[in-house]
Amino acid sequence: MKWIERKFEFNFPIGIFPCIVERLRGTPARLEELIRSIPPHILILRTNGVWSIQEHAGHLYDLDELHESRIDDFLSHAKMWRAADIRNKKTEAAKHNEKAIGDVLEQFREARKKFVGRLEQLQEEDLRRVAIHPRLQQPMRPIDMAFFVAEHDDHHLARITELARLLTSKP
Repeated sequence: MKWIERKFEFNFPIGIFPCIVERLRGTPARLEELIRSIPPHILILRTNGVWSIQEHAGHLYDLDELHESRIDDFLSHAKMWRAADIRNKKTEAAKHNEKAIGDVLEQFREARKKFVGRLEQLQEEDLRRVAIHPRLQQPMRPIDMAFFVAEHDDHHLARITELARLLTSKP
């Protein structure tokens, strides 16, 4: 299923926020584990004009800046989040396939550490704030945003797994 087609219901109790934050904290390790045994030439292969494994990894890094800015939106009492770039121009322009995979992974690990640190600084009152997601047109709290990001991470990890199976099984 395409990410853009996903629908979400956000009805989590705030008490599970630490569990979702842990899920986010673990994404860099899960990503590294997934791609550790994939040969470098496979990591940068594009098939049918879609992103390579390495570009999916870079995309996760590219979006952490947006996620952090959305924390700022909550803290400033914004009524609506700033919008994501649906065309993913940042990822297209980043040329992740021209970088060493270790650099891509390290950039993501550092960005995610910063994002998770910001989430962990939120106070109880911050966790109750609500802003509208511009594409979904539904209200979301910080816990909902964190879950949304974790689901987005898993979407790309699943796509990486799928690409790895496809590309490493070819003769």
